[in-house]
Amino acid sequence: MSDIHCRSRNLTLIALAFVGIAGLAGCGSFNGASTRIAGIVSPYRVDIVQGNVVTSEQLALVKPGMLRAQVRDVLGTALLVSVFHSDRWDYVFTLKQQGVASQSRKLTVFFKGDVVDRVESDPLPSEAEFVATLKSPSLPGSIPSLEASDESLKKFPPPKPGVIPPAPTIAPADYPPLEGGRP
Repeated sequence: MSDIHCRSRNLTLIALAFVGIAGLAGCGSFNGASTRIAGIVSPYRVDIVQGNVVTSEQLALVKPGMLRAQVRDVLGTALLVSVFHSDRWDYVFTLKQQGVASQSRKLTVFFKGDVVDRVESDPLPSEAEFVATLKSPSLPGSIPSLEASDESLKKFPPPKPGVIPPAPTIAPADYPPLEGGRP
C-alpha cells in the first residue's frame, strides 16, 4: 500500500472516531430534551380494575345473623375464600388509573357456622362517590336525551291492532346419522 493511501485511511478513521465521540457527547444533552418531550407526551394506560366494588350502601345491608347465600346476594362472590379459613370471606378491590392515585379497599365478613358473625371493613365510598372517582372520556357536544318525547313519538304510525307478521318457517335439515348406523 502506498503511503498516501495509508494516511488517507488513518484520517478517515480519525474523522469517524471524532464524529462518534461528538455524537456520544451530544447524547447527554439530547437525553434532557428527550425527557422533557416524554413528560409532555405519555402513552395511554388502560384502567385496571380488580376485585369486587363494595359500596357503603351494600355494607349497610349486611347484618349479623345473615346466611352466606344472603351475603353473596348482596356483595357478590368473595374474591378470596380460603380453604383453611372457611369462616371468612375477603372482598378486595383495587383501581389503578393513569394520573390518579390508586384506590384499594378491603372488606372481610366473618361467619360462625353458616351465619354472619361480624364484618371488618376499610372506609367504603357510597355508590355516587365511587362513580364520581371514575374518569369518563369527555364527549364533544351535549349528551342527547335517552327518552322519547310525546312529540317525537307522534312521527311514527301507530301499530295496527291484531296484525302479527307470521314467523318464518325453517325447513328441517337432513343431517347424516351421528353413528355408523343407517338412517
